[in-house]
Amino acid sequence: MIIGVLKEPEFEKRVSLLPEAVKILKNLKADIAVEKNAGESAFASDKEYLDAGSEILDRDQVITKSDLLLSINKPEAATIKKLKKGQVLVSVFNPLAEKESVDQLLKSDQTFFSMDLIPRTTRGQAMDILSSMATIAGYRAVLDAALHLPNFFPMFMTAAGTIRPAKVLILGAGVAGLQAIAVARKLGAVVEVFDVRSAVKEQVQSLGGKFVEVEGATEDAAAGGYAVEQTEEFKAKQKQLIHDHAAKSNVIICTAQIPGRKAPVLIEKATIEAMKPGSVIIDLAASTGGNAELTEDGKTIVKHGITIIGNSNYPTDMPNDASRMYGNNLVNFLKLLIDEEGGLKMDFEDDIVKGTCMIHNKEIVSDRLKQFYA
Repeated sequence: MIIGVLKEPEFEKRVSLLPEAVKILKNLKADIAVEKNAGESAFASDKEYLDAGSEILDRDQVITKSDLLLSINKPEAATIKKLKKGQVLVSVFNPLAEKESVDQLLKSDQTFFSMDLIPRTTRGQAMDILSSMATIAGYRAVLDAALHLPNFFPMFMTAAGTIRPAKVLILGAGVAGLQAIAVARKLGAVVEVFDVRSAVKEQVQSLGGKFVEVEGATEDAAAGGYAVEQTEEFKAKQKQLIHDHAAKSNVIICTAQIPGRKAPVLIEKATIEAMKPGSVIIDLAASTGGNAELTEDGKTIVKHGITIIGNSNYPTDMPNDASRMYGNNLVNFLKLLIDEEGGLKMDFEDDIVKGTCMIHNKEIVSDRLKQFYA
């Protein structure tokens, strides 16, 4: 089997496989074709790919020659049209939010795996690209906040007086939120955390954060660790409590999202107006509408003296390690698709393979996706 690595769009600095990952796949008897300059923005040269045993080809040659293609961002329509019948494409399609795209791909004669559908099971952890990228997002979000805040994060006791530590409020204690807690605490901030899932309270506290609990949250064990939609009564309680804590905070890191739905608005305009001038909001949910009412996706704005940064793609700002983590997840998944002779196998009896397969033979395969579109 020949595995092709496509160059990402101009805005993306990551690459789906670094040369070190190419070596692993070569040891599995797969051949690798890499699009010219695919790893340049991630600081991986064509020479390094050649030394690892891959070919360097132009985009059309990679598409024509490969049995299975890899990318991070969903390829544009022009690339999809060039795919051969029966070809396999592994990417991040975000199918829970882009039904129109899924409908279009159902008309194609290829198989599509979406890495953001990896089941969140113990076995799937080594392939979970959402957790890997969320780790980077939480880390970078706090550093970005520290750079924009006109205050120190830690407490300082100096001859010029005592500087109080910054107060950081984190909304959502998923992977990104937990990483943000760890980094903010290392920088010396006082950290408070909201999450509707009481199960994360112990994790928050173990990292040095204060868990602010709103009574009456709805939880669903079948949601795979994700948050679920809450009642109106709960939302009203949450709104007031968040407002009170936000008004006393210097930094708010927003990470709360519900798969396939618009992000819940947790920081309303009135709350932003009540915050201290110079405070910073980092909204990691910007691409799905944002947790802050005034967030603009992909933009840094200043409203009422508050800097609001809408950024859902921090991993591309740390392209080398982000590519390494994505590539490691991808290699672990590809091991399920490569047989002993280096050929392609698709065992849909395997829960990971089935759960990640978006479309095969013009039908939706993933049970999660089937239920979502039922």
